[in-house]
Amino acid sequence: MKEDNANEIILYQPNDTLTLDVRVEDESVWLTQAQIVELFASSKANISEHLKHIFESGELLKDATVRKFRTVRQEGNRSVTRTLEFFNLDVIISVGYRVNTIRGIQFRQWANKVMKDYLLRGYSVNQRLMALEDRINRRLSDHDRHLFELDETGFCM
Repeated sequence: MKEDNANEIILYQPNDTLTLDVRVEDESVWLTQAQIVELFASSKANISEHLKHIFESGELLKDATVRKFRTVRQEGNRSVTRTLEFFNLDVIISVGYRVNTIRGIQFRQWANKVMKDYLLRGYSVNQRLMALEDRINRRLSDHDRHLFELDETGFCM
């Protein structure tokens, strides 16, 4: 079980309609079920159903994607420490591709755009690296040929 780390919080804001504090830990974003409900403007029952199917189908492993964290919550006038179940980014994305709400649709549109941009950028970088590799291979081949010619003529010892 992990302790809260207030230094690792970022904000996610789709269309400035929602501000959501998220936990960032071990190279992932973590949300509670209540935060996932809020993120996708859905119901607890609906999100519970999606989570159940995600884990039952083997799409994701619960042990690898769910953690319990202690969090401090304000209840009335007092601060209370509670242990809550958090779901990592893999779960959040899987739920986002299942939930049928306006925010779910916005999430999928955003995620598809980001993936497309990364794929196209990656393809572009890969093409440039392949062209560079070809130039290097040609120069090495020319260099090898030149050394071979020098060796054949006896200038290389």
